[in-house]
Amino acid sequence: MGGDREPDGSSKSDEEWERFLRESVEGTADAPKEPSARAREVAKRLRAEPDRPPEGWRSHTPAPPRRRTGWYVLGLLAAVLLLVVALAPGRILDLFAGDDPASPPQAAETTRPTQAPPTVAPQRPTADEPFRGSPAASWADGAAGITVPKARAVGWMNKAEVEQALARSRDFLVESNLDRGVLRGERPKKAITLLNPRQKDVQNLLKTAFRTPGEKSDPLLLFSRFQPAHTRLVGDIVKTRGLLTYRKGEHGALEVTADVTFVYPVTRADAVGNDAEIVRTIVRRELVMSWDDPAEVVTEPGTFSVVSYKYDMTNGGCGTPTGYLTPPFDKDPQSNKDTGPEMDPYDRSTPVGQDAPAGDECRRATRS
Repeated sequence: MGGDREPDGSSKSDEEWERFLRESVEGTADAPKEPSARAREVAKRLRAEPDRPPEGWRSHTPAPPRRRTGWYVLGLLAAVLLLVVALAPGRILDLFAGDDPASPPQAAETTRPTQAPPTVAPQRPTADEPFRGSPAASWADGAAGITVPKARAVGWMNKAEVEQALARSRDFLVESNLDRGVLRGERPKKAITLLNPRQKDVQNLLKTAFRTPGEKSDPLLLFSRFQPAHTRLVGDIVKTRGLLTYRKGEHGALEVTADVTFVYPVTRADAVGNDAEIVRTIVRRELVMSWDDPAEVVTEPGTFSVVSYKYDMTNGGCGTPTGYLTPPFDKDPQSNKDTGPEMDPYDRSTPVGQDAPAGDECRRATRS
């Protein structure tokens, strides 16, 4: 009969059996335990694989290493991106540049700024976002961009009368430069009702300007108009920035000065699709209005006399006056592109008309 073995496979020695028998007689020994079948199996495996740790609930087998495919995928994506940039760089610029709404709306203008607005990353305007890529993206819409100061009594007018005159002054700017019908080339009837009908030079201008426009009788001197057959406005919004100021004028009149820039996004009348070319025509106007005392000047109640008017315009066309703003589209062979001295049409820190070219020479926008 084979001897008993320990869990590690070794046999009991004769000395150990002798000690067991002696202690058994004395009643102090425990008989050696027969190893279980599980213990014998584990001992056998350990002898066969001495370098492998025993398996159990605490054991862990590391997962096989992963193949490094991430770098190959990144390299492929980079190659595809470079190809797209080469074929359509404008689209990639639009994708990563984002949109101008990231810039918060500017506070209303209360005094003439001391410098031009900061440079904005150029972006291609679209039908949905025609102002992006320009400072006008953060300007107010329509009449909201024209700041009207608080009223106080001036000359022959009390505070309430001054307040009403300021409101009507802004109404004239709205009716002459923002009214949708006027922008589509219609006659500015509402604006004309605010002009003093007794002021002969202005009335003579109005009589000829819409029939036979010329350099000194051009409707554009006071009104913004586009020819529907040539140009179509993009969207329903015109961006504006500017303000009204006032003081006491001659004969105690209330003299109101308007200095406002209007930004019109337009496209060709026959343009279709999302890739249609969009041009921003920018007009900055300075108009001085005199609300005269009827006791001193021949006038009609509720109307003003024009003291002076001047404007700067870019992307509005050059050449012989037609009575309309005619934006220079790239795909229009008949466009009269601006060829005169450069100017920043968004810079409101300098007076209107400063260094204006002589004759019908146009000014080129350094940015639009």
